[in-house]
Amino acid sequence: MFPEIYTTSLLAGEKSGNLEGVLDRYISYQRTALSVKKKLAASLVYPSLLVTMVLLLVTLLVTYVIPNFAALYTTMSEDLPPMTQALVTFVDATRQYYVMFMVLLAGTVIGLWAWSGTRQGGQALDRAKMKLPLVGQIWTKYQVAQFSRILGTLLTGGIPMVQALDTARQSLTSPLLRHSLETATRQVREGRTLWQGLSHSGFFPPLAIQMIEVGESSGALPQMLASVAEFFEEDVNTYLAALLSLIEPAILIFMGLVVAFVLIALYLPIFSLAGRL
Repeated sequence: MFPEIYTTSLLAGEKSGNLEGVLDRYISYQRTALSVKKKLAASLVYPSLLVTMVLLLVTLLVTYVIPNFAALYTTMSEDLPPMTQALVTFVDATRQYYVMFMVLLAGTVIGLWAWSGTRQGGQALDRAKMKLPLVGQIWTKYQVAQFSRILGTLLTGGIPMVQALDTARQSLTSPLLRHSLETATRQVREGRTLWQGLSHSGFFPPLAIQMIEVGESSGALPQMLASVAEFFEEDVNTYLAALLSLIEPAILIFMGLVVAFVLIALYLPIFSLAGRL
């Protein structure tokens, strides 16, 4: 029922005799982590609403509006314009193969979900996320900030480095990051410094490696890890705001283009017929 970072923090607090201080630091970590998650969730509310409206609009057009116009045009002896014919054909095919499409979509989603649960699949999906433009940077920096926050909290509580790395790895959800931390932990056990182990993992940005190196050299690694977390969390908020500012007008433009195309395609035969009268 309890996360690994919590039980490990309790262990360190009981061994050091500073249980109250360890619990205070853990509560501070939880408060900061929840604050970041709430900001991310709040930023995604409006785009999610727009996407829902687009889906509802397309569903209404496909199931009600376009079929009614198509039934009207079947009574006309005139040939339909190519745009209208293409729209009617697409809607007819969608309605005819709707069940098959939904089964195929559900099977694909379930298959990807099951594959992502495997070690190789999860790492492959994480690599794909990292390569996405703009989104990949946001995802990577969020994972680095989360790791830095957890590791800094554990080290401040008096947990040894190797045990803290193991606990931080088990507390993360990204399979690729967990694999990278396995490599880093192995090198730390062999006598290398933390920044050297993380640099060989290939996951962490150069700036994070440099800041951790400075923290280790100055003997203030927990404080520097907190600074890394704050810096990248702020970066994530900035990049996310920029991404959302692009997504929202893009969705509105897409909705406008869909409605304009449907209206032109549906009323074009009427205009053509009126022009002949």
